Amino acid sequence: MSGTQRARRDDPLDGTPWEAVIGLEVHAQLLTRTKMFSPCEARFGAEPNTLTCPVTIGLPGSLPVVNRRAVELAIRVGCALGSRIAERTKFDRKHYFYPDLPKGYQISQYDAPIASGGEVEYFDGDEKKKVRLVRAHLEEDAGKNIHVDARPESWVDLNRAGTPLLEIVTEPDLRTPAETVAFVRMLRSILLSLDVCDGNMEEGSFRCDVNVAIRPRGATHLETRTEIKNLNSFTHIEHALRYEILRQKKLKERGGEVVQETRLYDVARDETRGMRGKEEAHDYRYFPEPDLAPLRIDPQWVASIRSSLPELPLARFERFEREGLSTYQADIISRDRALADFFDAAVASYEHPRNIANWVINALLEELNTRSTDIQSLGLSPARFAELVRAVDSGVVSAQKAKELFRAMIGNDRDVKELAEELGLVQISDESFLREVVEKVIAAHPGPVADVRAGKEKSIHFLVGQVMRESRGQANPGRAAELLREAIG
Repeated sequence: MSGTQRARRDDPLDGTPWEAVIGLEVHAQLLTRTKMFSPCEARFGAEPNTLTCPVTIGLPGSLPVVNRRAVELAIRVGCALGSRIAERTKFDRKHYFYPDLPKGYQISQYDAPIASGGEVEYFDGDEKKKVRLVRAHLEEDAGKNIHVDARPESWVDLNRAGTPLLEIVTEPDLRTPAETVAFVRMLRSILLSLDVCDGNMEEGSFRCDVNVAIRPRGATHLETRTEIKNLNSFTHIEHALRYEILRQKKLKERGGEVVQETRLYDVARDETRGMRGKEEAHDYRYFPEPDLAPLRIDPQWVASIRSSLPELPLARFERFEREGLSTYQADIISRDRALADFFDAAVASYEHPRNIANWVINALLEELNTRSTDIQSLGLSPARFAELVRAVDSGVVSAQKAKELFRAMIGNDRDVKELAEELGLVQISDESFLREVVEKVIAAHPGPVADVRAGKEKSIHFLVGQVMRESRGQANPGRAAELLREAIG
């Protein structure tokens, strides 16, 4: 993908007789209006414990009801990842006892997940690789424990409890922290393109549990692993894995044994530390959820969902490269479905994809970040954006002044050329005006003029800059350079 994203970073075990074996459990909160098994609103940012109901807090006699939309979104993901969608699936009770789980169990899926198998292709450096998937299953999220330093008590916010989660489990196909980050980036992009998850890692709506072990390089067996819980940034994933891999290496080289356990990543100390012993499936005492009947999924419903899938990020990236975009441009634009849709619509109005891509990356994204908004809320259509690029390419406005024009275009439907004229941004190509300015600049700067005559090409750029200054940025710089060379001889 991008130069930054595709750059291969060092394997922490490079040059050693060890290799890492990494698998992931990715938790994606699904974009539904209500929770997985109740009519409670599913929303981030509300006052603590205001989005609850009898089902959420586990009151006796309350009964769960399956959220059809969550099932549909799970099928959508499974279809996109090439998974096998079950015709019959069911829910199970997974027992564990923490304050953020009022019922004492989580409704999840054990031996009959909604989706099985599949794979995700991604780039590691310039090499395309893939990760095999074990399964994707539906479950409800837990609440959130809130701990405050120097206070003896903790609080529990149950707003998140019951939110629909899709857990995507991979085979242990990854070997380095860099590979893992590249894979997670791609999976997140896929979920965003499918409109099934908002991908907000900071808010915890997309987070990972990472399982890692090390073994002799080239071995095929699996060794004792540790699990690092709730990693919610790409940087944390990479740093936590690097630390844990090297910790296990040092432990083994001292003759110690890795203990199967759950660990947490301490950001401040950049280290992992033990949290609790790692549970096995039997520890959770799974059994079928008695309050929910098994689901039968109509194959025609699955076929309808599959036929509605959008173009996925990797396919879009490869198409953009075929259509002339640089690798960097194709990567940046294909990561976000809304941005890629905007780009495609702009190119449909003005078929100069590389030029439009430059302005998308260097102006549009910058403006979105400055305003902290999304492309749908910006107030600028793809066709009008294409008119801006056309105005630059045709010399109506200079690239220097076009960003000012771009900002003025946002939120209105004024004709681009008329708006440029009103703001005094129209580029001047009038011969007589430019010759007059060029003669003035040559007279005022004999030193750089002599340098140009001596073959110092950089000095022509200085003189063009002076022409732009004299014309308040409105001179056509290309024509100005031609007239300067002509006049200097």
